[in-house]
Amino acid sequence: MNPTFNISIGDGYILAAEDSMVQAKKLIHLFELHKLKHKIVKNGAEGLEEAKKEKPVIVISDIVMPVMDGYEFCAKIKADANLKDVPVVLLTSLSDPLDIIKGLQAGADNFITKPYEEAFLMARINYLLANKNYRKMGGVDPGIDIVFQKQRFHINSDKKQILDLLLSVYEAAVSRNSQLIEVQKQLQVLNENLQSANEELESFAHTVSHDLRSPLNGIKGFADLLQLDYGNSLGPDGNEYIDFIIKSAQNMGQLIDDLLQFSRSSRAEIAPENVDLSTMANEIISDLRIANFPGKYQIEIEDGLVVFADPKMMRVVLTNLLSNALKYSQKAANPEVTFASITQNNQKIYYVRDNGAGFDMMKADALFKPFIRLHSNSEFQGTGVGLSTVKRMIERHNGSIWFESEPQKGAIFFFTLSN
Repeated sequence: MNPTFNISIGDGYILAAEDSMVQAKKLIHLFELHKLKHKIVKNGAEGLEEAKKEKPVIVISDIVMPVMDGYEFCAKIKADANLKDVPVVLLTSLSDPLDIIKGLQAGADNFITKPYEEAFLMARINYLLANKNYRKMGGVDPGIDIVFQKQRFHINSDKKQILDLLLSVYEAAVSRNSQLIEVQKQLQVLNENLQSANEELESFAHTVSHDLRSPLNGIKGFADLLQLDYGNSLGPDGNEYIDFIIKSAQNMGQLIDDLLQFSRSSRAEIAPENVDLSTMANEIISDLRIANFPGKYQIEIEDGLVVFADPKMMRVVLTNLLSNALKYSQKAANPEVTFASITQNNQKIYYVRDNGAGFDMMKADALFKPFIRLHSNSEFQGTGVGLSTVKRMIERHNGSIWFESEPQKGAIFFFTLSN
């Protein structure tokens, strides 16, 4: 329900300059609701012309308008001997302190910040009209010069006008501050709810992974036994089926591990220390080649790459990036993998490069999102979760990660860390 205001303008009218059709319609509706005679114009030039034809009781003006803005419109109103006693209200976002200075310089009587409540606008109008004669009672002060932000301004407003204008700004600031305090309380509640939801999600992930792992281990275990005890009698097709079951179980187990790692990556505590990435990369490469990639690779790892970071997270980052490099280059004629660094603009940038399958950059926008893969499982096995985890862990170190690639010409993943 809209509050009503006992505003009397007699035979006069309210002049409003507003170039936005939507805002103009709202003002028309508001004035009609309170049965106030009004005229709406599109800019300051039209407003000045209307004011000279028929003197308004109050002027409400947007600041940013074509042809003539609100400051110039206000200044011309105050410079006109017949119109200078008409109160002028400027509508502004107050995004810059100079807004206030320019308003004072133009001789404005009041600011109303956007977006505004209609009731607040009507209260301002009521206040200004009720005190319209205060200049006659107190006289008019001569203009004063001030320096603000190394610029000189001549202020045309008198003392009461300045006080009223600054009080309106203060009132708006208090109102905004109250809103911010309320928003802060709401954000705190949302944050607590989010933290609770994350804890429940992590607990759910642990439970699900345990419940999934038990039957999965049973499937793989019995498939291994079936192949061991009856493999000779199953024939080629039967053994192929069992191989498929075992590989599927292994892939499912890897997916469970990756999802758990991804869910923990945003909440795990960071315990930074000096980490020798070169030594770590050599260890990871050695383990990966024994387990999965025994081919003839040319491996280059730069010596002396030491960072201040969480060693557990860095091992996850390098394991994912290096295993991807080995995996996607394994079909190359002479597979190459490099882990090294460059320095640009005094910042150390680390990179992992391979000469493998690569990918189309035009299709890689969502590469760091979970389950996004640019190659099918028939080409290269994977879960599509590893790079998402890498990105999270690097960002936890206030770093960033990006890539460059071209089909059949390999890929290079760059990352930075905030030391």
